[in-house]
Amino acid sequence: MDALLCVAIAAGALVLGLLLGLRRGRRREEPIPVPVAPVPDPTVADLLERVFRSTDEGLAVLDRSGDVVLHNPRAAELGVVRGDLPDARAATASQHVLHSGTTVDVDLSPLDHRGRQPAAVLAHVRPLGGGFSMVEAADTSEAVRLEATRRDFVANVSHELKTPVGAIGLLAEAVLDAVDDPVEVRRFGTKILNEANRLGNLVTELIALSRLTGAERLPELQVVDVDEVVQEALARSRLSAEAAGIEIIVDRPTGLEVEGDLTLLVTALSNLVENAIAYSPADSAVSVSRRRCGHWVEIAVTDRGIGIAPEHQKRVFERFFRVDPARSRATGGTGLGLAIVKHVLANHGGEVRLWSSPGTGSTFTMRLPVHVEPETESSGSDAGPDAVPDHGLADPTSRPVDVPDRVG
Repeated sequence: MDALLCVAIAAGALVLGLLLGLRRGRRREEPIPVPVAPVPDPTVADLLERVFRSTDEGLAVLDRSGDVVLHNPRAAELGVVRGDLPDARAATASQHVLHSGTTVDVDLSPLDHRGRQPAAVLAHVRPLGGGFSMVEAADTSEAVRLEATRRDFVANVSHELKTPVGAIGLLAEAVLDAVDDPVEVRRFGTKILNEANRLGNLVTELIALSRLTGAERLPELQVVDVDEVVQEALARSRLSAEAAGIEIIVDRPTGLEVEGDLTLLVTALSNLVENAIAYSPADSAVSVSRRRCGHWVEIAVTDRGIGIAPEHQKRVFERFFRVDPARSRATGGTGLGLAIVKHVLANHGGEVRLWSSPGTGSTFTMRLPVHVEPETESSGSDAGPDAVPDHGLADPTSRPVDVPDRVG
């Protein structure tokens, strides 16, 4: 018995030793956790430095000798600081501020504007006390551009209103002088009526343009039948086409639909048609076609007129811009029609495109997002969304539509 007990004790000790050895081996394999030092909360000074460096304004602190003590990256971008040296105008303003103790505004716009450098920079220089001043500069390029646009617009409107008003006054005097001559009275009276209509059209289009570009809420968009837009626009232009001897050719209805405001879309399309009529020679044709191109509906108006030179094509959608001012005035144009078209399309999530060749003609294309019912959305056209229609303008004798119906 004693021998068996000794053997059992020895076996137990051996097993216990093995278990302890395995446990120690596993402990050696496990990584020893490294204590992580707690991240201290940012101090007020840290937060102020972050704000100073991340602000959109260019900030620079100058001492009484005009040296830059501190500045953020934005100050270098705006040209307030160049190579750790302040702009000479800012340094001069800083000295004035330190002597007067008042805030000074200074124009720091670059004298030689290049590349992405801001075109206009305005800075406020204020005293900080202790012989230090701070320059706060901001990029005012957009504000300057908008102000220039506003001044040009007011000047153009004043000029456009002055012309028919002055003409009406002169013609009224002519009527009074010819009161005993019925023929002359009728002739001058007709001219007065034409100028009054032109003035009325100008005011109407100014109101429409202000609504499209202003803060006034546009009508709620509804599902609009493209064929109805084309039909109503052509109805508005029928008399102008007949008076000018222009034939309007239109393709067959398509059943396409867009989301928009019917009145605005008709106005935009009729402006394009009227423009095409005004710049087309007598006994020529203006074509109107529509089609779906991917996720877009395109309505194209093509004329065989004088065309537009490449240098003018980017400006034709500007307010009051006229390629041929004399011709535009002769036809009663206000210079606002294409600007209205651009803004109508932009407010509908679309765009207007222009193709033109001098001596061949022009094609203005209204592009609008197509309205597709959910169950038919997958069965749309295979054409890509950026495809541009070819209306055959490379050949002046070709027709821009396949199966025309004649209007007017």
